[in-house]
Amino acid sequence: SSSCCCFLYTCPDLHSPLVRVWKVETRKAATWNRIATLNWFLSNWVGYISGMILPVILLFLATLQEASSHGDNPLAGIAIHEARFALEESAFIKASPGVLGAQGGNPEWVTLSFTSANPSNDDWIGVFSPANFSAAICDSEGSMAGAPFLCTAPIKFQYANYSSPRYKATGKGSVRLLLINQRSDFSFALFSGGLSKPKLVAVSNKVTFANPNAPLYPRLAQGKTWNEMTVTWTSGYGISSAEPFIEWGQKGDMQTGPPARTVGWRDPGFIHTSFLKELWPNTVYTYKLGHKLFNGTYIWSPEYQFKASPYPGQDSVQRVVIFGDMGKDEPDGSNVYNNYQHGALNTTKQLIDDLKNIDIVFHIGDIVYANGYISQWDQFTAQVAPITSKVPYMVASGNHERDWPGSGSFYGTKDSGGECGVMAETMFYVPAENRAKFWYSTDYGMFRFCVADTEHDWREGTEQYEFIERCFASADRRKQPWLIFIAHRVLGYSSASWYGAQGSFEEPMGRESLQKLWQKYKVDIAFYGHVHNYERTCPIYQNICLDKEKHNYKGPFNGTIHVVAGGGGSGLADFTPLNTTWSLFKDHDYGFTKLTAFDHSNLLFEYKKSSDGKVYDSFTINRDYRDILACSVDNCSPTTLAS
Repeated sequence: SSSCCCFLYTCPDLHSPLVRVWKVETRKAATWNRIATLNWFLSNWVGYISGMILPVILLFLATLQEASSHGDNPLAGIAIHEARFALEESAFIKASPGVLGAQGGNPEWVTLSFTSANPSNDDWIGVFSPANFSAAICDSEGSMAGAPFLCTAPIKFQYANYSSPRYKATGKGSVRLLLINQRSDFSFALFSGGLSKPKLVAVSNKVTFANPNAPLYPRLAQGKTWNEMTVTWTSGYGISSAEPFIEWGQKGDMQTGPPARTVGWRDPGFIHTSFLKELWPNTVYTYKLGHKLFNGTYIWSPEYQFKASPYPGQDSVQRVVIFGDMGKDEPDGSNVYNNYQHGALNTTKQLIDDLKNIDIVFHIGDIVYANGYISQWDQFTAQVAPITSKVPYMVASGNHERDWPGSGSFYGTKDSGGECGVMAETMFYVPAENRAKFWYSTDYGMFRFCVADTEHDWREGTEQYEFIERCFASADRRKQPWLIFIAHRVLGYSSASWYGAQGSFEEPMGRESLQKLWQKYKVDIAFYGHVHNYERTCPIYQNICLDKEKHNYKGPFNGTIHVVAGGGGSGLADFTPLNTTWSLFKDHDYGFTKLTAFDHSNLLFEYKKSSDGKVYDSFTINRDYRDILACSVDNCSPTTLAS
């Protein structure tokens, strides 16, 4: 109902219970059939957070009806609460094979064959998981007038005529869909009436993975020290049924590491994070995810590899990819309601193809665009698993992860669909002191990264502002010459049409407090997402370009270069027609950026399109330590003859 603070959770009080192992228990999905109101949750939080296992596809209807960003998620176009039963005796839908992943495969293809006596081009097929999606799992105490026949959204859908152009004439069709293991069984439903007035015509047999609880989708991330790597993964095993652990060691020398710590909860599975410590720099390690069942049986993932981070200041080639706003897309063509993130697969493919030349990735906000449809997080982690299992995948918080009224976010929008940041904090590890406040620093060889959280106040006098200054000030520029600032919203400069209409060319109140810090501490490059395109500025301070050069910067620091890298995959954003003289390069296309530090004096920046992986913009910085020490505008202490 509208009294609920956010999707499934009481946002302000959510974060601390999730990190305690003893609060995670296993409970059958079928036993949880309620959606709690705010008052119920406040009185029952401790007892239920430990064990609630909801259907993956659970749609918190009242919250999502109020959300303002429905168009960002294809599933939001389905009026599932308006669905009615209209089962036809002559209609059927059959799925095969019935068991997936028998040989360890994931994802796997399913073939659907279906027939309808009254076919229409508006007919569509929904994929439901768990397979039981009837009104039996609806909230019996909901405040909605007139209980719906269905209260769960499909995890994906496709039109019946997608692969069968003669479906309307013959009433017969077939389609292949790609499924990932989401820790529950699946069923497929044929609907008439389009997306706005769906009528359930037929339901298929059930399909399941051979081991729906298997450990999956490992996500590497930097720990709180340079020689620590974290591995987060998803499974169906709670700690009351199995002990999670990682077997890891240098390549060719595996050993059993300490038990993983379950740090979060995911509907309906469990999130585990293990901390691999005291790693040797630039050394290749192998690892496997494991669960020891209480009957003594071991469940294993495939074996993976990663390369440990270089030590701070290590002189080696270091390659960093940075982008934002990617989202997810379906390789089988499903979820076609508005095709909002159709660039996501191209970006993902380019990174996978070039992974041998990538050391660490930063996805700087608007990660999935799940907007309250929690099953989408599983599908995103499956999409990027070939990347996240091999290199650290660092994330930042964006409006589509965090924003919700009354939840403590700086903005009062409903862009998270009620997630309030919980899913991002749970699914991906970041080395923040308080993961509810998503700002953090991380060192990678010759780089110092200061990652801000634009969904919390960053202005002067705030806790985050103090963190940002500490992060800049504590960088040892002799060891870490490359100082990088990262944020989701554009706190610097952007020629986006809506910023141009405001006349600010920035997020309101964006750079007013921060620009003196960028200049004082000589921040080389500031990266942003949020605006779905690519743009690069000159070295700039207080709206003035401080260097006429466009591609080869040499000598002392003049000003920070600001880069918008929000073209990861979501629908593109237009530029203002106004002339912004500080903007050197714009591209209305999908793409990502890459930094390559060759040594302490030479840095290469590249912008690549997702369509072909080719470089379309670049610049170099050549700067010695003495250049960093040199004075420029507003970054040296005032001196007098007396001093």
